[in-house]
Amino acid sequence: MLEILEYKPKHQRWFEALNREWIERHFWMEPLDVEILQNPHKHIIEKGGTILMASLDNEIAGTVALKYVEPGVYEFTKMAVAEKYRGNKIGQKLAEAALEKAKQQGAEKVILYSSTKLTPALSLYRKLGFVEVPVDGPYKRSDIKMELKL
Repeated sequence: MLEILEYKPKHQRWFEALNREWIERHFWMEPLDVEILQNPHKHIIEKGGTILMASLDNEIAGTVALKYVEPGVYEFTKMAVAEKYRGNKIGQKLAEAALEKAKQQGAEKVILYSSTKLTPALSLYRKLGFVEVPVDGPYKRSDIKMELKL
């Protein structure tokens, strides 16, 4: 059974490992990635954001974060699903839970930065209603920015 859990400090190792896996497979770890993945409480939670973890049959299967940007705006970031669980709609369920959380936290808009190399992710984002906007992001690998008005 799939459960969406609120992040706890014990989840940091999975948050880092899941994200490292896809970043290193497709790109490279940037200094900002390392800092956020090793200190998610400091960079996401303490600044007003949220991290969600997906647990399937009591095993961590995925994660996603909502990073506070400014009043009414959150960044959808650091979404990853363990390779062995891909194809089970875990990413979609995490994304839907994150968007619901954003609404609860007063978000009017959610933004994300991605890469056009990540076709399955972009397909999911479009399915959720995200639309492309001009890119202005902090990551060198990002060549697409999308937003969703809530």
